[in-house]
Amino acid sequence: MPLSKNSSQSQPKFAVPLVLITIVLIYLLLVLFIPAIAVFYQAFHLGLEPFFDAINSREFWHATRLTLIMAAIAVPLNTIFGLCAAWVIARDRFRGRTLLLSIIDLPFSISPVVAGLMLVLLYGRNGWFGGWLDSINFKVIFASPGMILATMFVTLPFVAREVIPVLEAIGSEEEEAGRTLGANDWQVFWRVTLPNIRWGLLYGILLTNARAMGEFGAVSVVSGSIVGRTQTLPIFVEQAYKNYQVQAAFGAAAILALLAVITLIFKEILERRTHIGNK
Repeated sequence: MPLSKNSSQSQPKFAVPLVLITIVLIYLLLVLFIPAIAVFYQAFHLGLEPFFDAINSREFWHATRLTLIMAAIAVPLNTIFGLCAAWVIARDRFRGRTLLLSIIDLPFSISPVVAGLMLVLLYGRNGWFGGWLDSINFKVIFASPGMILATMFVTLPFVAREVIPVLEAIGSEEEEAGRTLGANDWQVFWRVTLPNIRWGLLYGILLTNARAMGEFGAVSVVSGSIVGRTQTLPIFVEQAYKNYQVQAAFGAAAILALLAVITLIFKEILERRTHIGNK
């Protein structure tokens, strides 16, 4: 009898995790895995030759190059900004600190389309700075500068938001010890702070890069979606699908997914090399 009682008590404890795991797996299948598999199936189900034929166009390669350029400019700039902002917010207590945190979080809460319209309002032909930009013959909206600004806006918070908790968790004791031993601020950052925040910083950079390459709403508003000039890969996918170029649309979508996979592989390699170096 005691055995049967214990068995009946252990069943609910085992059943709850099993139910939760099942729910998580079903959710991931429906939301993540099946849609991703469907994209690759549509891109490759006719074979490799139709896939390469579909993406072998000047518009596709221009969109790919422009997407990489957007990420190459936005990621370093937002990394520097995120590190500076995280350092100030984590190490100093000043009036307006909470407000500054809220402002950094604004891109999370504002619709990307609204962000694009804000840039049009400022830098468009009839915008606040439109007349001055026309006078110096510098085009922002419907050109690369506007697309870079839109990408920087939507990817602004990621590095800061990943690094701030890490800086607050490690505290400033090690940095103060380094200064006591005669290290200057740059040496303290490079030899003490950076090794401690490297994983938070790396995750922030990865998230920034993923969002920069996949951003559609804000970039679509400020780019004008001009074929062969201001088309990024997400815009190329949308326009190809609307024009019934299904193979090209899913081919470009597969390339975007592969870029994300390459980013994850790069992160994994860095993690392993760092672990080996620490041993």
